[in-house]
Amino acid sequence: MESFTLSTMISATPEQIYTAWLSSEGHGQMTGEQAEVQGGTGGAFTAWDGYIWGKTLELKHPYRIVQAWRTSEFPEESPDSHVEILLEGTAAGTKLTLVHTNIPAGQAEGYKQGWEDFYFAPMRAFFSR
Repeated sequence: MESFTLSTMISATPEQIYTAWLSSEGHGQMTGEQAEVQGGTGGAFTAWDGYIWGKTLELKHPYRIVQAWRTSEFPEESPDSHVEILLEGTAAGTKLTLVHTNIPAGQAEGYKQGWEDFYFAPMRAFFSR
C-alpha cells in the first residue's frame, strides 16, 4: 500500500471549503464536474461520473473530513483507501492538507497528480472568483 500528503492554499474559509466538499452542488461547483454527496458521517458520495466513490467516515466541522475512497482503477480485492482533508484558516485563506493512505501499489503517483489537476486547480480557480 502507498500513501502521500499534499498541501495547497485556497482563497476561501475552512467553512466554505468544508461545506462545498460535503454537498452535491458545492462539490460539483468547486471541481467543475457533477458529484452526488450525502453530507454527514456515513454518507456516500460519487464524483467524476462514477470514477470515484466512497463514504464519509469522520467529520470535525469545519476543519477535518475523513473518507473511505476508491476509484474504478482499484483492484476489486483492494480495501478502500482513506482520504483525510485538513483545513487550516490563515490570513491568506485556507491551507488544505490532503493525506491519502492505503492506496493500491503502483497507483499513488497517478492519484497525486489527479488531486492537483482535478481538485486543487479547479478549487483554486472557483474560490478565487
